[in-house]
Amino acid sequence: MAKIRGTYALVIYVPRAQPIQIGALGTFAFPRGWYLYIGSALNGLDARIARHRRREKKLHWHIDYLLQHARVVDVWIDAGGRRLECAWAQTALGLPKTKVVAPRFGSSDCHCAAHLVCFPTRPDRVEVGLWI
Repeated sequence: MAKIRGTYALVIYVPRAQPIQIGALGTFAFPRGWYLYIGSALNGLDARIARHRRREKKLHWHIDYLLQHARVVDVWIDAGGRRLECAWAQTALGLPKTKVVAPRFGSSDCHCAAHLVCFPTRPDRVEVGLWI
């Protein structure tokens, strides 16, 4: 069976304001609220998303550290085999009232400000413009 490859976005809720250590990236003050984390899984979307949903795992990526204090409430995917994470992050960051809480979060291998975007309310895929 072929692996489904593509780009995904996790809609995340952080239930309380708190400082969170994100590996070697540093400690950041995360406000309570809604976040969108954008990534790619060119070796398999199903396995990557299942890993993000597991509570018990080796902390490897920036998102692993955040998810120790937050929960995934929705997942958006583009299973077209393309790496769209930078384009999606730029789109999300261009929306009114969005912000970067942890600079370089999830974007250590590109030039994006971050692949984690803080939203004032729960993000909606159509409103965010990621309906591809």
